[in-house]
Amino acid sequence: MTMCALPAVTGFLAEIRQDGGRPLEPVFASLGSRATPGERTADQSLRTVLLHSGAPDGAYAHARGRTLVLAGELYNQDELVRLLPGHALPDSDAALVLALFGRYDVHAFRLLNGRFAALVAAPGRAVLATDHAGSVPLYVSAAPGRVLAATEAKALRTAPEGRPVAARPVRRLPGTHQVPAGTVLDIEVATGNPVTHRTWAPPLARRIVREEEAVESVRRALERAVRVRTGGGTPLVVLSGGIDSSTVAALAARRSAGPIGTVSMGTEEADEFPQARVVAGHLGSAHREVTITTADLLRRLPHAVWAAECLDADIIEYLLPLTALYLELGGTGRRVLTGYGADIPLGGMHREDRLPELDTAVCHDMDTFDGLNEMTPTLSGIGGHWSTHPYWDRDVLDLLVSLEAGLKRRYGQDKWVLRAAMGDVLPHEVVVRPKLGVHEGSGTTSSFTRLLTDAGVPPDRVRDAKRLVVRELFDLVVVDGRHPDEVATGAVVELVTDRLASGARPVPR
Repeated sequence: MTMCALPAVTGFLAEIRQDGGRPLEPVFASLGSRATPGERTADQSLRTVLLHSGAPDGAYAHARGRTLVLAGELYNQDELVRLLPGHALPDSDAALVLALFGRYDVHAFRLLNGRFAALVAAPGRAVLATDHAGSVPLYVSAAPGRVLAATEAKALRTAPEGRPVAARPVRRLPGTHQVPAGTVLDIEVATGNPVTHRTWAPPLARRIVREEEAVESVRRALERAVRVRTGGGTPLVVLSGGIDSSTVAALAARRSAGPIGTVSMGTEEADEFPQARVVAGHLGSAHREVTITTADLLRRLPHAVWAAECLDADIIEYLLPLTALYLELGGTGRRVLTGYGADIPLGGMHREDRLPELDTAVCHDMDTFDGLNEMTPTLSGIGGHWSTHPYWDRDVLDLLVSLEAGLKRRYGQDKWVLRAAMGDVLPHEVVVRPKLGVHEGSGTTSSFTRLLTDAGVPPDRVRDAKRLVVRELFDLVVVDGRHPDEVATGAVVELVTDRLASGARPVPR
């Protein structure tokens, strides 16, 4: 199946109502055209706003009284089709999922490997589903007679207060919750009562395999994850020159008919341009370097919070360089592949040789990734692009997490199994290069810290100040509906500095 640059639909707002209430005003950070299909039955209505790339029908399917809306894309269509009678290939991912729902009901979502958020409207029911990683965030507000759902929380900021459900509440949006990763909420519309089904969980058991078997398995899984994300097109790969992004770039280049595109981002304070050039030259990619001043980088803090809808200051710090880069890319919508996220299943930020501590770190990171929105496509969507992350493919994640810790830290190297898998594809200096986080390689952490200390924040209060800044930005751009272009980072920093100086209590961790 040839893959287009962007999925048919990248986001949605959907309202299932029996109360005939007034529709919400659609608000998205992601760019895209809008379509507004809707349907009415004897007992309820469905209104949708689809954020689409030119073919919204590909993400909207109706059959046997059920309607499905799908934001995102699937990566295992060939396997899924074999489950349908006659192995007939539906004409879209949405039609495929709806056909599977007709056979398996909510359990269909246990079968999907993809990057998606979905809603099924059936008589008296609203079924909401996230992919295994919740990589396309999904939010819900439910009450008797109505279920409202959206891929961005800000789209529900004016929703009437919903009832509590077994999901994470969104700050200062009463009754709005984020659907957990790998979860289906099956909601009875008349009462607003949900039944929760888990469709995926990180593996807890660890596989004991020979080195060569582990290396070959990782190589095959990553090759497939890259292949199904590129189709017949030529992607753009965010390249730092580290093992994670270089692996994605190399595997994309090996299956591309022509040169792939690669792009690196840095500031006047720090960059990884020389390391990325080594990889780009080795692959023969069409390479671009983007330099963003630290002042402009920090000016994008409101945009990073606006896109990620995240309150974790550390995560926003990681995502800020990517947000700034996506906004600088320009041009028409690109399919962007990244190496983001490899450290979580492989324990790449845990730089010591004690294996119990390494596996403890992996377990903790896999237990706590949900709700941070690190993988949200809205980060690239605010620039009109679509990003996808091969390391968080369901099959890749199942494999990497389950490998025993001695394959992740071996011979004094972090992420050994990945480095060994790419030893014959990448230059040696890339394979052995030590890990450096994107926020470190771009100077983001030091710039953000200096911004606060220059404003008068004591060094021992910098972490608290960062949390307060992110919380204030969240309230402005998500809860209050301000556009980030209207929010000055400096003014927020000044406000936070004054609060700390007046004796404000530290932000809870």
